[in-house]
Amino acid sequence: MTNIEFISKTVTTAAKNIQNTLELLSQDCTIPFIARYRKDTTGNLDEVVIEQIAKLNKQYDEIVKRKESVLNSIAEQNALTPELKNKIEASFDLQEIEDLYLPYKKKKKTKADVARERGLEPLAKIIMSQRNDDVEFLAGKYLNDQVANEEEALQGARDIIAEWINENIFIRKNLRRMFQRKAEITTKVVKAKKDEEEAQKYNQYFEWAEPISKAPSHRLLAMLRAEAEGFVKLNVEIEKEEAIHFIEDNIIKGNNDTTPHIELAIKDSYKRLLEPAISNETLQEAKEKADIKAIDVFAGNLSQLLLAPPLGEKRILAIDPGFRTGCKVVCLDEKGDLLYNETIFPHAPQNEIGMAMKKIKSMVNAYNIEAISIGNGTASRETEFFIKKIAFDKPVQVFVVSEAGASVYSASKIAREEFGSYDVTVRGAVSIGRRLSDPLAELVKIDPKSIGVGQYQHDVDQTKLKEELDTTVVRCVNSVGININTASKSLLSYVSGIGEKMAENIVNYRSENGAFEERSQLKKVPRLGDKAFQQAAAFIRIKDGKNPLDNSAVHPESYKMVEKMAKDLGIKVAELIGNAAKIDKIKPENYTTPDVGILGVKDILKELVKPGLDPRKAAKVFEFDPNVKTIADVRSGMILPGIVNNITAFGCFVDVGIKESGLVHISQLKEGYVADVNEVVKLHQHVQVKVVEVDEARKRIQLTMIL
Repeated sequence: MTNIEFISKTVTTAAKNIQNTLELLSQDCTIPFIARYRKDTTGNLDEVVIEQIAKLNKQYDEIVKRKESVLNSIAEQNALTPELKNKIEASFDLQEIEDLYLPYKKKKKTKADVARERGLEPLAKIIMSQRNDDVEFLAGKYLNDQVANEEEALQGARDIIAEWINENIFIRKNLRRMFQRKAEITTKVVKAKKDEEEAQKYNQYFEWAEPISKAPSHRLLAMLRAEAEGFVKLNVEIEKEEAIHFIEDNIIKGNNDTTPHIELAIKDSYKRLLEPAISNETLQEAKEKADIKAIDVFAGNLSQLLLAPPLGEKRILAIDPGFRTGCKVVCLDEKGDLLYNETIFPHAPQNEIGMAMKKIKSMVNAYNIEAISIGNGTASRETEFFIKKIAFDKPVQVFVVSEAGASVYSASKIAREEFGSYDVTVRGAVSIGRRLSDPLAELVKIDPKSIGVGQYQHDVDQTKLKEELDTTVVRCVNSVGININTASKSLLSYVSGIGEKMAENIVNYRSENGAFEERSQLKKVPRLGDKAFQQAAAFIRIKDGKNPLDNSAVHPESYKMVEKMAKDLGIKVAELIGNAAKIDKIKPENYTTPDVGILGVKDILKELVKPGLDPRKAAKVFEFDPNVKTIADVRSGMILPGIVNNITAFGCFVDVGIKESGLVHISQLKEGYVADVNEVVKLHQHVQVKVVEVDEARKRIQLTMIL
């Protein structure tokens, strides 16, 4: 099977499209570049499908590599028969390959190995042939200085037979299917830890059982965490008798003197070898599926968070609220640069309300502030109420933004590089302000796991999680594009074809030579060659540059095409941009090139109508219920405004303006069945919720969106 055939089993598209995509990937083309600028080559495959093709191709290579390793290992043992070789070469199922390799795999000395060393394999073969022999008499022929009596000989033979049964591919494959269909996962509390306070969050699993095939990802991950922390014991099993009967039906040929020994070997094989191995395989397989689901949820949430509405280039006053230590205030210019910082104490114990109001009003006037950004942590609501009491001389919008991960950023190397002479509180406040003006540009500086918009992110496969989250960030950054003259090193590093080192070189070049005036200047950046330029150029933007196309998603390779379009219409390129009436007259088929086909030309025309259009929506002001300040103010039956601040597989969490977010279970999102939470709500969506139940002691709030 070729890699194209292997990928085609999963990806529904023409083999030619897969081949062309792989060819582009092999030429070091990035996925954002291929998806946007090589649509005609790939058959208009989007980023998700291209990513899938890349992953499947990697998986294919890993299988081929594993097969080579297995074949070499068996050949070194002089055990590779033509039949076995053909079976391994024909298989692209890793489990099947491992089953075929199992008899030849180096492992610790087993009971069967000991029995073979004692010369008992011929006896095992006689018993396994199941002829009506006098087994006791035969066993007597195999006594030696290591085998004292007939029972020892028979036990050794049964150990060998048990291993043969364990290595039987048909038996293993069918038992796997039985486990996949019928296995039940059960948990029981560890009695010694039952009364510990930490154990109470897992009390649901003190006595739990359900089919593993139906256990949702969040529940399975919760059970595994409870086991890892030592609060429960976990088992995955099927009906033992059903499994043993299945093996007997396929191993036992009749009923004679050998039958009781075969039956004993089967029971031993299942209990000691097959059940532990396949039970563990089943659990691991379920865990992998749960990981994928949890990672998908996290990546989806991260994407929504990164693409949250930006306020844009405004002068912002940002506040990191606090009580005793005060509120850290910073003033930022349109580019997010720090102009001034101050600490005010409007809350208890100082209660310097008058002085704090005077300072805020003075800063708003002095720095021409257009919007105020307040972090949503401790003292957030109190600070919001305080700010709204100030009579400003001009309209100033007030926003409350998520500060999740701001403390991580403020103590990071990136923050130290940006604000080395300021303490962590100032850095945190700057991050809160920048999140309002451009969430994407600021959040890329923080490890996605610290942003807190997933479920069980510390329990899933960390390598796969990092890969998926990095891919998500790359996808988001390149879907928006970046201003090369204001972008940080962190943001630049996610641009197609750039990377961390090149981003540093761009920032250094910008510092030494001033702002970029055109995209072609990128080629002057040290170590940024033609390939990197091809991959990156169209994802960067240059505002008010020499060429108006440099502030669009039109690739430099198509500039001549656009110039020809303008010339054919008798106008300049600058006059063509944004001129829908003129663009409508252009026939795409007249402008195709070897690299840019009809789909690419149509994309260029769309871009010319609205060049550099930001796919993100505009930021909106939101107000919580002013009467709800703590969980003590929340009552059943209340209808409250809220913001969705986390999405999981089982529902969404909604911020109603207090420290504790409320849960809207998936069944309470709307009338009728909901298969996917994202069908109904998105991160940061403004919603109306009704309070169903408040558990003040456990700090839990149950909400519904069915009003």
